[in-house]
Amino acid sequence: MPRRGTVPRREVLPDPLYNSTLVTKFINTMMSGGKRAVAQGIMYEALNNVQAKTQDDPLKVFKKAIDNVKPVLEVKSRRVGGSNYQVPIEVNPTRRTSLALRWLIGYARARSERTMVQKLAGEIMDAAGQRGGAVKKKDDTHKMAEANKAFRHFKW
Repeated sequence: MPRRGTVPRREVLPDPLYNSTLVTKFINTMMSGGKRAVAQGIMYEALNNVQAKTQDDPLKVFKKAIDNVKPVLEVKSRRVGGSNYQVPIEVNPTRRTSLALRWLIGYARARSERTMVQKLAGEIMDAAGQRGGAVKKKDDTHKMAEANKAFRHFKW
């Protein structure tokens, strides 16, 4: 983080297959070790699986899954008078998206299916249907914020 000024946001180019910047961001988040081709192959194959299973537009299902996982509130720790309080705050829209992508990938990796393609397709379909680990994580985050709303006056 720079001491002065702000870092300009980089524009993400849309992916070649679906022409969507959201898919590119997802691929970039999933990519490890600079292996973009591997991440793209996993993502596109997972979206093909989603299309085969749901008989619906895979990009629409994917966007619905991301929207279902995006958190509105989260808690931040604030030190006030010698004690720490979990203060609920609203989440910035760009952080909402990045959290949703991160949670979706994390819970897809933790699933018990055989390949990453199957894991990712299953997690996307579960998230689109308001179930799965990533949606549970969002609900837990909201519950935590709701439980600590008495400390919202410490928000500054």
